[in-house]
Amino acid sequence: MDWEKRWQEVVRERAAGTHADPGYWDRRAPSFARSTRTRTDEFLSVIDPYLSPRKTLIDAGAGTGRHATPLAERLEWVTAVEPSEGMRGQIAHKDNITVVASTWEDAVVAPADLVICCHVLYGVERPAPFIAKLERSATERVFIMLRESDLPHPAAAIRKRLAGEAGPGLPRFSDLFMLLMQLGVAPDVTFLRYTSSNRYGNFEEAVADSRALVGDVWDEAVGRTMLEDMLTREGDDFVFGGGTVLSGVAHWRPQGKS
Repeated sequence: MDWEKRWQEVVRERAAGTHADPGYWDRRAPSFARSTRTRTDEFLSVIDPYLSPRKTLIDAGAGTGRHATPLAERLEWVTAVEPSEGMRGQIAHKDNITVVASTWEDAVVAPADLVICCHVLYGVERPAPFIAKLERSATERVFIMLRESDLPHPAAAIRKRLAGEAGPGLPRFSDLFMLLMQLGVAPDVTFLRYTSSNRYGNFEEAVADSRALVGDVWDEAVGRTMLEDMLTREGDDFVFGGGTVLSGVAHWRPQGKS
């Protein structure tokens, strides 16, 4: 099995859908920040043994700063690389965080002790050079986190009802592990289980997000009816409970660095 070729095929199939929309993450940024703000983040426990006040870190695909912000409290400096303007706008200002408006592939950043990349590689068609750059940029350790479970999103259930399937797949952690082995990397692995939820500020925000992910088979009446059944109210939020998610973290010392 050529694991890089398999990865590329999965991503190309997915690219025909919603994640090819360049404005998707800009629009989703507020609900994404709302969803992750209250979530206990077990990834921080994985990286914790490697932190110290004198170390630096790069967060490749920092999103809304869900990791960069708390890690800045434990490190000398954090560089948050994020291409989406909407997501960057959610990153809290801190004196020791530099925000770089760029994709990881195009980012020009100084090396750091630690490099993390969480839930980013799903849409990366050429993972080998992406991972190689993560390695070159880390002097001590690289961390990559991906889901093994299906996408925990209401759109998956809606699309299954409308199209008979949940849509194109995404690369999973098991694909990442086999790809790393093919690239000559034998990482340490930590599995995490956590409860996922999507939070929306209003019902129309949930409709717009689901419509974007369902794609061409979206049916307005069916989609709205299903969302009314799936969402619950918690205060001012409309919440979709995604259940228990299994993710993996692959982490290793960069090859050739002692």
